[in-house]
Amino acid sequence: MKQVCLLGGSGFVGSAIVRHLSLAGYAVKVLTRRREASKHLILLPNVDVLECDVMDDVALAEALKSSDVVINLIGILHNSKKASFQAMHAELPARLAKLCNKLGVKRLVHMSALQASKDAPSYYLKSKAEGELAVLRSNKNLDVTVFRPSIIFGRGDGFINLFASLVRLLPVILLAKPNAKFQPIYVEDVAYAFVASLDNVDTYGKAYDLAGPKVYTLRQLVTYVADTLGKRPTIIGLNNMLSYLQAFAMELLPVKLMTRDNVRSMEVDSVCVTSFPAFLGFHPVALETIVPDYLNEDNPRNAYNRFRARAGR
Repeated sequence: MKQVCLLGGSGFVGSAIVRHLSLAGYAVKVLTRRREASKHLILLPNVDVLECDVMDDVALAEALKSSDVVINLIGILHNSKKASFQAMHAELPARLAKLCNKLGVKRLVHMSALQASKDAPSYYLKSKAEGELAVLRSNKNLDVTVFRPSIIFGRGDGFINLFASLVRLLPVILLAKPNAKFQPIYVEDVAYAFVASLDNVDTYGKAYDLAGPKVYTLRQLVTYVADTLGKRPTIIGLNNMLSYLQAFAMELLPVKLMTRDNVRSMEVDSVCVTSFPAFLGFHPVALETIVPDYLNEDNPRNAYNRFRARAGR
């Protein structure tokens, strides 16, 4: 039984990967800041959840000991003094690769982002590219695979569900970058890709784009969410200047839904020209086959129907 250690394993994507690893028979160690926030993983077979400050090299090295495989999923959407893009996306992967080499860990799988590049318009994408390069450069003694997903959807996601909340609440939606393009990928497909790559020597030293079967503009995605929920909000697309102005205003809110750096990221279409990795042996799931199931469950009528069903009425 191989020991797999995950950084960022308690989040949306990480939880899916942990489930797949558990089902595949791996022994899984999930590193998290707060164990209490990962209760949904504790009951899974062969899964251990440990509190660890991944920014502390001593603590991280101790947690990585005896691991055969390390998976790094740590990523943030908003830059801050407490957690910066540079520290989390660039420096952490470089430190992690060095620690793996020092401890004799032979396998590292790293989560990057579609369109990550040193020439990208946003700090988010630039920092992702720096981290990706750092781990790939360490492949002399370390078998590295990098995945670059587009927007990831699925039950509990922070993208489709965010727009669903806005559609339910607002009669008018002011939409930044309405023509930005995305190629959403299902979270279970992403999880399968990570697990399928672990023992596949053909994936060593390579980076793969992960995207779904269809490209959408942001306006099309929001319209689809509204149609799925039976809502008819007025969607007003903002030009570049107003998009940045809206993002600046949102940066002043206690909870940041969007920043100017997010808008810069949308200047590059999150799509790919390469097909879904052939080694996986299947086609990615279409958004339309998954999203209605979890969006339509989150309404009062369906909640009432589920309550009645549980009560046997």
